[in-house]
Amino acid sequence: MMTVTKIEPLSKTRYKVYLDGQFAFTLYKGELSRYHIAEESVIEDDIYDSLQQIITKRAKLRAMHLLSDMGRTESQLRTKLKQGGYAEDAVEAAIRYVKPFGYINDVEYARSFIDSRKERKSKKELYAALVQKGVSSEIVEQVFEETDYGEEDSRQAIEALMRKRNYNPETADAKEKQKMMGYLMRKGFSYQDVRNVLQVCE
Repeated sequence: MMTVTKIEPLSKTRYKVYLDGQFAFTLYKGELSRYHIAEESVIEDDIYDSLQQIITKRAKLRAMHLLSDMGRTESQLRTKLKQGGYAEDAVEAAIRYVKPFGYINDVEYARSFIDSRKERKSKKELYAALVQKGVSSEIVEQVFEETDYGEEDSRQAIEALMRKRNYNPETADAKEKQKMMGYLMRKGFSYQDVRNVLQVCE
């Protein structure tokens, strides 16, 4: 048996419900009246269990919808569900539910992310972006090894960025070359890789 200590509106139709001072779940307006939930009211254990089942099912469906929309890392999905007003236990249940289907697979996500961007980003940039998205550094390193990201990939990315900035090595003066070199190194390319490409293009 728990007491409803607070009901906080999330939108016109959805409300966050706190039980005994702790956030428990988000319910629709109709559910509040159907289950007679109001501040200071008491929720019996069987009602609480029913509500948990409803919320968990809703979180699973929401997770499936978010993943069909676009690929996400486990960390991104967890954040998105929490932003949607799902409590920790419902979020974890949803993550456990979708994992066996292979819908969230950080290795696959990292592989696809690197593959689609390696032609215009440095290894350093790709690494930082994936870690920021919640992929572990071990997975990122593993995928880099598998995809055999190397000198040729760096070279292609550098050349693509040079084209994008309308840099012509044949007409560039010393100052422009220095500027391009600084730009590429800030993008995370190594001095050696940048120098090699600029020399080849000269």
